[in-house]
Amino acid sequence: MLRAEDFFSLEENRFKLLFADTEYAWEGLKKIKGFMEGHLQPNVKKLRAGSPLVEKTLVLWGGQILSSGFALDSSGKKTLVHKGGAVLKGASIIYAGSYLMDDDIYIGEDTIIEPTALIRGPAMIGDRTEVRHGAYIRGNVLVGDDCVVGHTTEIKSSVMLGGSKAGHFAYIGDSILGRVNLGAGTKLANLKMVDSPVTLNIGNRTYETGLRKFGAIIGDGVETGCNSVTTPGTLLAKNVILYPNGTARGFYPAGSLVKIKQDQEVYNLE
Repeated sequence: MLRAEDFFSLEENRFKLLFADTEYAWEGLKKIKGFMEGHLQPNVKKLRAGSPLVEKTLVLWGGQILSSGFALDSSGKKTLVHKGGAVLKGASIIYAGSYLMDDDIYIGEDTIIEPTALIRGPAMIGDRTEVRHGAYIRGNVLVGDDCVVGHTTEIKSSVMLGGSKAGHFAYIGDSILGRVNLGAGTKLANLKMVDSPVTLNIGNRTYETGLRKFGAIIGDGVETGCNSVTTPGTLLAKNVILYPNGTARGFYPAGSLVKIKQDQEVYNLE
């Protein structure tokens, strides 16, 4: 019920080794740093050119860095890179005005880093992913394929396993996300007000996580509404729906519907 496999589909996931020899899904958080040490292959040193600020839009393609001789085509849903009349398949775009704060960063193929996004390593960013304007990747972050780290979204010490969308104004701290969609303003709080590790009370059992900072485990298919909040140590199993303005605390089984009760008064102003 609380294994990683109970929350996520991991068969072909690039980060599945995080959960090797684990009993509970949250144990993957303890293995992020070790995973980085064994798998991070940084590829941004030449992009940085000694400065965190990317001053000119660059293209990363096939291990090459292109600073000129290409054209960007934004006429469709996806921005394409053209060179010599051909589309450069797998080319990633790092826009001028983005910040790469150190060399310990990997950027995958067909990925876009928009202006004013800030990435602090260690960080791995997968393929076909968008890091949008004003996003803040704060270190010890694994972002998988087909993800969105959106406008003014902050993420630290967390994992987006793939197909994970946090498009607007989110905070993701010490959390693991599957193929989910976070509504605008979703906050995954990761630190208790009381100075003690996060414990989970599920059924008649207490689980000692050993984690002082622990946000949420968000299973595949979960949808959170705008301005929703999870308290430290929240577990949302597959296909849970958390309504707008709602607060989730504890464990919610697959398919749960979480909403707040509201009494609405309607006035006729005519």
